[in-house]
Amino acid sequence: MTRRELVPALGAAALGAQGQTAISIGSRRELFVDRFLIDRLDGASLRLATPRREADAITLDRPWEGQFSNYLTVIRDGDEFRLYYRGLPQAGKDGSAAESTCYAVSTDGKQFRRPDLGLFEYNGSRQNNLILAGMPPFSSNFSPVIDTRPGVPPEQRYKALAGTRHAGLVAFQSADGIRWKKLREEPVFRDGIFDSQNLAFWSDTEKKYVMYFRTFKKIDGRGVRWISRTTSDDFVRWAAPDEMTFGSAPPEHLYVNQTHPYFRAPHLYIALAARFMPGRQVLSDEEARGLGVNPGYYKDCADAVLLTSRGGTTYDRTFLEAFLRPGLGVENWVSRNNYPALNTVQTGPDEISFYTLSNYGQPGTHLRRYSLGLDRFASVSAGYAGGEMITKPLVFSGSRLYLNYSTSAPGGVRVEVQDAAGRPVPGFALEDSAELVGDQIERAVRWKGAGDLAGLAGKPVRIRLALKDADVFALRFG
Repeated sequence: MTRRELVPALGAAALGAQGQTAISIGSRRELFVDRFLIDRLDGASLRLATPRREADAITLDRPWEGQFSNYLTVIRDGDEFRLYYRGLPQAGKDGSAAESTCYAVSTDGKQFRRPDLGLFEYNGSRQNNLILAGMPPFSSNFSPVIDTRPGVPPEQRYKALAGTRHAGLVAFQSADGIRWKKLREEPVFRDGIFDSQNLAFWSDTEKKYVMYFRTFKKIDGRGVRWISRTTSDDFVRWAAPDEMTFGSAPPEHLYVNQTHPYFRAPHLYIALAARFMPGRQVLSDEEARGLGVNPGYYKDCADAVLLTSRGGTTYDRTFLEAFLRPGLGVENWVSRNNYPALNTVQTGPDEISFYTLSNYGQPGTHLRRYSLGLDRFASVSAGYAGGEMITKPLVFSGSRLYLNYSTSAPGGVRVEVQDAAGRPVPGFALEDSAELVGDQIERAVRWKGAGDLAGLAGKPVRIRLALKDADVFALRFG
């Protein structure tokens, strides 16, 4: 019997013996941000990445912007990066005519400039970057998205949600992302609190629009800032909402949720949420006066956490630790600082970026950029002593296995393909594996000079990774 004939027979029999249903992943990219594919870890663990701080992207110092600018969205549209955000120079004016919606643009996602759009007047001049003004309360939390639903009319290519609990959420549409009008006058959804950024997008996996929005949940007699979800076929009629669940994670105030389909693996939703700690004061009164922080905005602090979802009403909180700590400098420990912008975007051949609001409620409010390697939010990681990971049974399509990995100079990664019962497939055992050494976003795995897995496609297999001082961030068959 040839290897190509032997492997399918072993796999099918093993699946029945184990009683586990194989996970069908086809050729989609899978990131190790949760335990979705993982059956066992031995000497290895899931490790959260550490984002790199980059240069500030823009300072929000125009008269119509100011210290209380917030609720940011960054969208990559072709070769252009678009930034949307609330302008608000005065404290306590949420939902008022003092707010505006601002727009900036970039060719690299690293430095943004304000175009003079001439659409709205501010203090007698139209030389500004306003795309919405004089329409309270919709500039409070205007949250746009490119509508990727097949067949969407050109005039609705961009959509947005905005509103408050009193006004409800109103839907907007735009052909170019700059000139906006209401999709209809009446609110499209009312069943929420909405005092945050409320967002929606077309899910190609779920074949519907999904919306994530602010609610409050009573826990032990206190209100906790929560996230709820609803769905729609047309962006106008929305289903009854459901509260999101977080497994066994402790209840925490999650302010902006910033849930979005990751552009390289759209079945996986990445959420960079602001974790708000009300009453957790870090600055002394003297330090706050020295910074010029508004007196109402330094007695709390916040960081950012990584949540993921694969659709439905569950967020995975594999990592309770901060994805982004506030960092050095007392200015980073004020209330509502470090709130992430919506979306991660590719800003280089091997780089993705996300953005946070910095210096909230104080002079010098700005957008700060952070970077990661492509797909590198988290990893299966092992130290110098080594460790292993074995996946659950999975079914793939294609003929090659590609890994996103990083090692030290003496470190490495070896790969074994097993049948569903955990037996090495002949020719694809660990001792046959060519060691992967270096730092690669995507590299094909080989075994004794060969890497063709076509004979295993469509059959349940497990993947065993043996790591030494190495990280594996993602895998993909193709």
